[in-house]
Amino acid sequence: MLHIVPIHPGTSRGLLPPLAAKLAEVFGLQTVLHLPSFDPELAFDSSRGQYNSRILLAQLLHDKPQSATRILGVAGVDLFIPVLTHVFGEAQLDGPAAVVSAYRLDNPIYGLPPNRNLLFKRLCKEAIHELGHTYHLIHCRRHPCVMMSSTYVEDIDQKSDRFCAGCLRSVEQAAPRSGSEGTGCRLQ
Repeated sequence: MLHIVPIHPGTSRGLLPPLAAKLAEVFGLQTVLHLPSFDPELAFDSSRGQYNSRILLAQLLHDKPQSATRILGVAGVDLFIPVLTHVFGEAQLDGPAAVVSAYRLDNPIYGLPPNRNLLFKRLCKEAIHELGHTYHLIHCRRHPCVMMSSTYVEDIDQKSDRFCAGCLRSVEQAAPRSGSEGTGCRLQ
């Protein structure tokens, strides 16, 4: 079961149910949406004006329900790790937790008009990418695999929302699909 936790949900309002449906389709997991039981402000770094994604990952792990095989935090705030100016997301390699942010995926931050459809496509790609890391996938060099590295938002636009054959095989071997878990989304 994949638990999706909105972190500062205002920015991603309306995007979470279709995102949950897309992730259920891609990973063959039932998805559950629920609010965090932790304070995301603990990850805020006032000197940078950003949220430390590593702290959010730790909070997600601490908050992970037993029923969750994976947990994904979806933020509407700017994320960073100490060695980079920003990140679109971060995940544990071969662990259960990942976090993504819609903040730098949204056109207005780049001085462009809002485009909800493009924001949703980018958010899906980044969520699939970060969850791919939880299945022990590293960055892929096969264009247009969703596991290709993305430094700029244009990189995200250039890749697909699908795994290449090799990455898909690795995900399927790590977590064989069993039709018994279902792919429905419910709000908890």
